[in-house]
This record gives sequence, C-alpha cells and structure tokens, in this order.
Amino acid sequence: MILARVIGNSVATVKHPCFDGKAVLIVQPVRGDGETPLGRSFLSVDSVQAGVGDLVLCAREGNTARQILGKDTDPLHSVILGIVDAVTLG
Repeated sequence: MILARVIGNSVATVKHPCFDGKAVLIVQPVRGDGETPLGRSFLSVDSVQAGVGDLVLCAREGNTARQILGKDTDPLHSVILGIVDAVTLG
C-alpha cells in the first residue's frame, strides 16, 4: 500500500468504458509525515469518495483494483482504498 495525498482531479472526454461513473484522482505519494513528497504522482480510481487534500491509502496493482472495483476493470492499475484520519510515527 502507498500513503498518498490527493492533489487533483482528472477529466477526459474520451475514455475506456471501465472508467464510466468512476472518479480518477491525481495522487502524490508521501512519506510517513503525510507531507513530504516521495516519487512521482500517478492516477488512481477513487473507491471511497476522497477529495483534493485528503491523505489516502492506495494500492498500485491491477489485481487489487479488480477485486475492489469488479472484474470488468482490466485497464485499472491503481485504486484508492481508504482515507487516512491520522498517522502516528514511532
């Protein structure tokens, strides 16, 4: 799982049918402090109604996306699994 911050929404006029009715958000992986960027941002399908600014847990693996969103989601490789309320280090 990847700890990430939602940094934006994506919009497309033409898309694969598996994306119909689903929000695709731009997420930025972050360190355990919830703020320090870690790597490059990527697109993730929202399954928990997250919004810009939310700290979330993402799975970046196609099989997990298929298990969460259904069998007809072949092109999906990342899904937001939960919104993080707090992170405690140490």
